[in-house]
Amino acid sequence: MTMAMKRLLLVAGLVAAPVALADPSGIEQLMRRDFHARGQAGMDRIAQDGLQRLCTESRDKPPEALAHALQADQLKAILFPAGSLLGDWKRGEQIAQSGRGMQWNDGPKDATGGSCYNCHQLAPQEASHGTLGPSLLGFGRLRGNTPETQKYAYGKIYNSKAYNLCSQMPRLGHSGTLGEQQIRDLVAFLLDPASPVNR
Repeated sequence: MTMAMKRLLLVAGLVAAPVALADPSGIEQLMRRDFHARGQAGMDRIAQDGLQRLCTESRDKPPEALAHALQADQLKAILFPAGSLLGDWKRGEQIAQSGRGMQWNDGPKDATGGSCYNCHQLAPQEASHGTLGPSLLGFGRLRGNTPETQKYAYGKIYNSKAYNLCSQMPRLGHSGTLGEQQIRDLVAFLLDPASPVNR
C-alpha cells in the first residue's frame, strides 16, 4: 500500500467520528484551560469533529478527491422535507437577524437564531453587516425559486459542508441549531420576491 493511500485511509477514519486529536498549535489546549462549562455551553463545543480537523490541518485544502467524496457523504445525510421548502420570509428575517440561543444563559428550549447578519449582507438598508460570507442581496431575484433552488438553499443552510467541505458557514441543521421550519423560513427569506433580500 502506498504512503498516499495510507494517508487517505487515515484521514477517512478520522472523519468517520468526532475526535479530539493532538492540537499542534496549542489553541485547543488554551481554550480548554481558559473556558469553563456553564449552563448549556459545554466543553464539547471546543473539540473539532473529523471534518473540521481535516480542514484545519490541511489549511482548508484537503485532497480534492477526498473533499468531493466527503461532500457527497454530507449531502446524503441532509434531511430534506417533502413538498415546498419555502416557509414564511418574515419569520425567516427574524431568524436571520437573531443571534440568540445556545449561549450559557439561554434556556435549552429557547428559540435559536441563525445569526446570518454576522457574515452576510441581507438587505440594502443595512448599515452594518458581516463580510465573511458573500452578500445575499438579490439571492432569489438572481436564481429564482424553483424546487432545485429551494433544495440548494435548504441544503446549504442545513449543512454547508455538503457543498464546500471547508466552508466556514455553520452547519445549522446538522448541528441541531435550527429546526426544519426555521430553515424553511430562511429559504423563503432568501427566495421570496417580497423579502428585503430581493427588493
